Amino acid sequence: MFITKRSKLMKNIPLLRSNKILMLFISALTLLCIDNQLLAQEYKIKTIVIDAGHGGKDGSTRGEYSTEKDVALKTALRLGKLIQENLKDVKVIFTRSDDTFIPLYERIGIANNAKADLFISIHCNDMPVYSTRYISSYTRNKKGKKVPVYKTRYTKSTSTRGVETFVSGSGRINEQDAAIKRENASIFLEDNYKENYDGFNPDDPESAIILSLMKNTFRTQSLKFAKMVQDQYVSVGRIDRGVQEKSLAVLARAGMPAILTEIGFISNPGEEDYMNSEAGQIEITNCLLKAIQAYKISVEI
Repeated sequence: MFITKRSKLMKNIPLLRSNKILMLFISALTLLCIDNQLLAQEYKIKTIVIDAGHGGKDGSTRGEYSTEKDVALKTALRLGKLIQENLKDVKVIFTRSDDTFIPLYERIGIANNAKADLFISIHCNDMPVYSTRYISSYTRNKKGKKVPVYKTRYTKSTSTRGVETFVSGSGRINEQDAAIKRENASIFLEDNYKENYDGFNPDDPESAIILSLMKNTFRTQSLKFAKMVQDQYVSVGRIDRGVQEKSLAVLARAGMPAILTEIGFISNPGEEDYMNSEAGQIEITNCLLKAIQAYKISVEI
């Protein structure tokens, strides 16, 4: 049975600034307790949260005929079904099962509330639009001098292709590339986004220290799982763009190993066709399933 949770979601707890030393001490102590608990008891992958990127009003990224939000949803639902068919002991929870806008903080809140063991966010990559000026014609000014008439052409690369997988990192927002800014951009579509993301500020030293403590607990596991995902993509001939650590809001407060995987470039006509095709869908979701199975075996005692 598939489960979708949206109500009574836990919002991110604001980072208190009144007692910095105490907060850092408590955070460090909590992480030590988590590590000790994992060592002391048998660990199993019981719950996986699958997040279909974007949705609803957050869905402008598109290729020639399809949108990222629709491709991501189709892939997420297919992956969930595949997990249930092959891993009978694992519960699947979707952050969305239709074309609904779900704020980023709610997506990770679903996973945290469910005490999920893995969080997988599925997206399609895109190339940024760039503008070039060109001379379209000539005219004469008031003095009779011949002058050029300029127009602007908007284009994007359609040849870039490949797959990449991200884990939560501490890079500063202004140092991120266009693709990562696009993934974080939906924050500003949310009501009360400043309240919801109080504390998600990589430029602030205090916040960076506390978020680093939280993320380091699951950093190694996230990187391990991300590498397994990329290895599966490569095994079927996909172009490897690697595993990267970036400041992604949807992963920032994950209380479990968490990844965001870009399954292809929707701006590339060939990859758009591949991601929409039955064969492409089967291959992508099988890669993700095999990575989950390999990770599950590697961490279960």
